[in-house]
Amino acid sequence: MSPSFVFGGRWHVPGPPAAVHDVLVDLERYPEWWPQIVAVASLGPDDARVLCRSALPYTLDLVLRAADRSPSRLEVEVSGDLSGTVGFTLAPTDGGTRLDLDQRVRVSGLLGLASYVARPVLRWNHHRMMAGCVAGLSERVVALR
Repeated sequence: MSPSFVFGGRWHVPGPPAAVHDVLVDLERYPEWWPQIVAVASLGPDDARVLCRSALPYTLDLVLRAADRSPSRLEVEVSGDLSGTVGFTLAPTDGGTRLDLDQRVRVSGLLGLASYVARPVLRWNHHRMMAGCVAGLSERVVALR
């Protein structure tokens, strides 16, 4: 059985939900603002291949399939080095958008084996990746206003 991880988070992004949504659905531009996204290749209107690398010396190879692109919810199904779902819920707040993360994934391959002993390090690495996301997303949304 593959190890599983559940991640969550809540952040404030300084821009209206529609602007945050527009940046988040444009996967091919992620490498321009999210430092840990190495490359994105479109595989069709609902699919993309994404390479991610945070602080640890490995690159995740993922395929994302759009499951929900509604104005208040973005969700993808993930396969590849991870399998599961990643979703963002967007809600208006004073001065911006509340962004809630819900990620539920299983880890396979060598990373899956390593995760049994390196779980705290992998959680730390994920935290670093999401910090890069929120910082880059905030800068991008502000720059587009």
